Amino acid sequence: MQNFIFENPTKIVFGEGTIATIGSETRRFGTKVLLVYGGGSIKQNRIYDQVVASLRAAEVEIVEFSGVQPNPVLSHAQRGVEIARREKVDVILAVGGGSVIDTAKTIAVGAVTNRDLWDFFTRAAMIEAALPVLTVLTVAASASEMNPAAVITREEGSQKFSIRSPHIQPKTSVLDPTTLYTLSATYSAYSSVDAITHMLEGYFNNEEVNSPLQDTLVEGITRVIMESTAVILDNPTDYKARATMMWSATLAFNGLTTAGVGKVELPVHMIEHSLSALYDIAHGAGLSIILPGWMRYAADGKQAKMARFARRIFGVVDIDEGQAVMKGIEGLKYWFASIGSPTSLGEGNIPENDIDRIAANASVLAGVWGLEAYTKDVIRRILRFCI
Repeated sequence: MQNFIFENPTKIVFGEGTIATIGSETRRFGTKVLLVYGGGSIKQNRIYDQVVASLRAAEVEIVEFSGVQPNPVLSHAQRGVEIARREKVDVILAVGGGSVIDTAKTIAVGAVTNRDLWDFFTRAAMIEAALPVLTVLTVAASASEMNPAAVITREEGSQKFSIRSPHIQPKTSVLDPTTLYTLSATYSAYSSVDAITHMLEGYFNNEEVNSPLQDTLVEGITRVIMESTAVILDNPTDYKARATMMWSATLAFNGLTTAGVGKVELPVHMIEHSLSALYDIAHGAGLSIILPGWMRYAADGKQAKMARFARRIFGVVDIDEGQAVMKGIEGLKYWFASIGSPTSLGEGNIPENDIDRIAANASVLAGVWGLEAYTKDVIRRILRFCI
């Protein structure tokens, strides 16, 4: 295990009925809040009413900013920045999933700087301050509620990039599993894909040759997510399954599973960002297309770990490592398909003839993230495994 620093200051308030605490939690950081949310589903399922009631009881003034789309865009976040500045809000509250939270984080940065927001996403500037961010989670997938990262798409050039800074780490996140009851089967499945892929990127792409604790954490949480997903798809209001999934998705990408494994790379996310930027495909759907293809590309150099994955997750036994790797990849593709997530470019309605376009787009982000091995040619090879 390598040297590391693990610090995660987000306060988690977990369980049924906990939305009532968001007012007092917000009041700790300010008295005027920008309430950020999406297309209005939180009004239909009455989460909005609970949030507003709690904020008003705590005497927090509310300024609303809605309309965040599933693949959030920079122009919308910039409108939020303008409102936050004009209204002089002192805290940002995101009520939604990763897209809403990432938009809120972006607004929190933009509200306190005169720099072009995109400079922070291209690493041309470092984030030095942000308004405090709190969240009420309604989609368990990205772990943005407990990590210091945000992803957003700039429409010009169709570039989906990320920022990362302790300044945008949420102060408090409220996780009430009952908010997931109305999440569709499709997006419940995509959420599971996202959480699992977060863990497997670190599991397969790190600097530590001997990481039994971290590997076992990843394998255990992966199995739990798969088991919970089966229950959820059968019974969307099973509280235990939703609670297990909600906390598992948070743990999947809050820094815990990668503590001590050294530098981690995220090539699957890097390539998927181009799919969702160019074709507006759901993030989880894009990941289930790219991950098995990337595994086939990388199999020769990561045979032992991929064989372990096959044996620990899918019970593959009594065959050599090479065969185990292929069994594991096929097992993962089968599981993705069984929950209704696409496993090929065609199933995602992405033209095979666009591989060069996707590779060109993804290679820009590869440069920003320092993934030097992922040239256009390499990305093309990976995408051909996704046909």
